[in-house]
Amino acid sequence: MTSTTKRTVVITGGGTGIGAATAELFAKTGHDVTITGRRDDVLAATAERLGVAHVAFDAADPAAVQAALDQLPTTVDVLVNNAGGNTDRRRPPATEGDLAGVADAWRANFEANVLTAVLVTEALKPRLADGARIVTVGSIAAKQGSGSYGAAKSALEAWNVGLAKTLGSRGITANVVAPGVTADTEFFAGTVSEEWIAERVSTAFNRRPGTPHEIAEAIFFLGRPDSGHLTGQVIHLNGGAYAAR
Repeated sequence: MTSTTKRTVVITGGGTGIGAATAELFAKTGHDVTITGRRDDVLAATAERLGVAHVAFDAADPAAVQAALDQLPTTVDVLVNNAGGNTDRRRPPATEGDLAGVADAWRANFEANVLTAVLVTEALKPRLADGARIVTVGSIAAKQGSGSYGAAKSALEAWNVGLAKTLGSRGITANVVAPGVTADTEFFAGTVSEEWIAERVSTAFNRRPGTPHEIAEAIFFLGRPDSGHLTGQVIHLNGGAYAAR
């Protein structure tokens, strides 16, 4: 393949934020894009705006992923595992001593961030073209904590290494893009103040949050046919908030 070859791209969690920005970039450059997610109305609106295909299903549900295969492309050149988020921000915290509640919270983040990537990737493995690109969206939280969410994103990094090893002989690459604080997404779900954001942005060398477009550009670079020697890596995009040290 050359850098101008038209490719087939599947992006999970493609209805909003980073996923939608990534879909827009691939679509603008002439590729065939399918976005997926749980909310059909959100997906349909984004798909119409961008001129791409959409398939609604819960990527953490094995049966739903299996059922969606008939609607997904039969050959995949680029798979972007973007579905996920910190489920702790959408549910009340477990009370002290409520071990069942703690277990539920940890399972929720594991399912939303790890199982979504693993199940969709496993389902589409037979459809991955030689030289395909897999890009999974991680988080700075894998290096800096954030409870069950950070642990889930850390698990993705470990999984990605094994994936890259397994598929490397076919010229398929697998990498993780790990954003820091990113503006204009649904991630925080209205649960943080401007002061909270400012405190975390203050650790970035450029003193600002990232944007979905900037994360999409990194994903697009990793998805290029001529990025074939970059694999098994975690690419951090956080303005220096997590620097090499």
